[in-house]
Amino acid sequence: MIGKLKGIVDSYGEDHVILDVQGVGYLVHCSGRTQQALPAAGEAATLFIETFVREDMIRLYGFVSQAEKAWFLLLQNVQGVGAKVALNVLSTLSPSELANAVAVGDKAMVSRANGVGPKVAARIVAELKDKAPGFSTVDPMVAGLAAQLEDRNAPAPVADAVSALVNLGYAQLQASVAVAAALREAGEGADTARLIRLGLKELAR
Repeated sequence: MIGKLKGIVDSYGEDHVILDVQGVGYLVHCSGRTQQALPAAGEAATLFIETFVREDMIRLYGFVSQAEKAWFLLLQNVQGVGAKVALNVLSTLSPSELANAVAVGDKAMVSRANGVGPKVAARIVAELKDKAPGFSTVDPMVAGLAAQLEDRNAPAPVADAVSALVNLGYAQLQASVAVAAALREAGEGADTARLIRLGLKELAR
């Protein structure tokens, strides 16, 4: 099986690149992010490859990093996610952004990808939480807070503060990070108003 290809970029298609390896042109399907990361036609490039073999076809999928490849395979363990949807997710979110979204249960972030509805996004977040590669940059305290919010057992002032920041237009991840930082500074007995105030201060940095 092909694990890696190193050659010259021949040309680009809508969802693929043709990589010339010693005179053989390999058509490799890629995410939009991978295509953007590759050099112009005529320049050298390296892609990590996942080969899909079926009775009627052989298809190559290429990635600029092992992290992206790992997520591509992991995403397809979720019901309703095939290769095309997995590439759409990776076109929208980098591996670290996806890891962060899964770590804090941010379904809205995942559903930004083309072809990913709310139900599929919810399954991705729920099913991959304990299986995801360790690419998340999320503070463990933030992840713990997110889990409490998801299970609806976070202290009321904390839940209300996160909700207030989300209503102000901040993403769930941003709000969770800010409130976690506020909680660390103010202590567990802080009320909602103080957490919101400190959270906004954190977001303004």
